[in-house]
Amino acid sequence: MKKGYKLIYQFKIMLLDITPLIWRRIQVPDIYTFWDLHVAIQDAMGWSDYHLHEFQVVDPKSDELVYIGLPIEDDFKEVLDSRKLRISDYLSIHNRKASYLYDFGDNWIHDILLEEVLGRDLSAKYPRCIAGERACPPEDVGGTMGYRDLVEAMKNKKHPDREDLIDWLGREYDPESFDRMQIHFDDPDERLKNTY
Repeated sequence: MKKGYKLIYQFKIMLLDITPLIWRRIQVPDIYTFWDLHVAIQDAMGWSDYHLHEFQVVDPKSDELVYIGLPIEDDFKEVLDSRKLRISDYLSIHNRKASYLYDFGDNWIHDILLEEVLGRDLSAKYPRCIAGERACPPEDVGGTMGYRDLVEAMKNKKHPDREDLIDWLGREYDPESFDRMQIHFDDPDERLKNTY
């Protein structure tokens, strides 16, 4: 894991367009890159990192909205490399908000709010999740509409699609389930080596 940092960024990550809200509160070193933050969000939310991601944030130097992710061929916009840009160069107490998109098909949009910049607690291991509510939607469920259908099927034992969905997931799905103690954070550098 990252070393040589003194400050901690505390973020609230909120998945949009689902009610009640699915959210996590995480703490990460201020020296994290956007790639590192991406991995922490994936782990805290419960995503599997199968799909592309992208951050949108205002660049404090230019006051313009920039896109940060893994650069791919895109004629519509420039995407800056998340592996090379530190979160502390973009996010601060004066520039607290960003957006995070995961899976360009299912289109999971998250609001990211920098709540606090804290001193490092030497007895704590970072990154860490300190709070949250509700289970993350399963991968490839079909976006918000597919998620709503899944939740409805799980509530109704007589729903015609319920058994097929349980077979597909390999288990029943409980949208209210969340236990921060079950979250394991991968090393972002290891994830990068094993992914690309």
